[in-house]
Amino acid sequence: MPLKIAFMASDAPVAQTARDTLIARYGDATPEEAEVIVALGGDGFMLRTLHATQDLPAPVYGMNRGTIGFLMNEYSEADLMERLKAAEQEIINPLSMTAMDRQGKLHRALAINEVSLLRAGPQAAKLRISVDGRLRLSELVCDGALLATPAGSTAYNYSAHGPILPIGSDVLALTAIAAFRPRRWRGALLPKTARVRFDVLEADKRPVMADADSISIMDIDWVEIRSEPKIEHRILFDPGHGLEERLIAEQFT
Repeated sequence: MPLKIAFMASDAPVAQTARDTLIARYGDATPEEAEVIVALGGDGFMLRTLHATQDLPAPVYGMNRGTIGFLMNEYSEADLMERLKAAEQEIINPLSMTAMDRQGKLHRALAINEVSLLRAGPQAAKLRISVDGRLRLSELVCDGALLATPAGSTAYNYSAHGPILPIGSDVLALTAIAAFRPRRWRGALLPKTARVRFDVLEADKRPVMADADSISIMDIDWVEIRSEPKIEHRILFDPGHGLEERLIAEQFT
């Protein structure tokens, strides 16, 4: 019995062409009625698709029509139905970000990869870090800091010299970005249940922005982040090429 597939594609011409080709071959269902959603693009589009479809029952299978494609499978038109039926599922939980800006407005967003705080002016940021209500670092002078999930640990976190976390581990990575003081502080591993709060110090002359999977909040006063176990993103991978294997392979390239 053929699966009902919904095809979603980024704006890139190569992704749009792939979508047209696949629809002509396999048909197209709406995301609401689909048994599987196929995302065509790069990792950024995959993240947007996961956010957009998080309330739908269908899992998401990505095919790379972008650049790196860490969250994607290889693109192929010929055997899609067989690949979907054989695919293995990974479940990941996003981070929940609550941010207060300096005008007193509260912002909320979800992040599958990471929540990052970044300096938004010429001077380094000054951040105070608390975990589960306990002060852990009274002052971090840096270009920024981030909290990453295992699924996002190979992205911005890894570029900032943070650790790669095994998929399924109940751990989050707290990583400094170009830390100046404490000079040798590189971050910490925290339990998945941790509630992390960043307070921006001297925000008037050292403005900071917060970013949750490309949702940006400017001129923030404080940010609180925690894992959101009630939301489950279901991603499909070809057998032997799931997130666990990719995370291991990334450390040997």
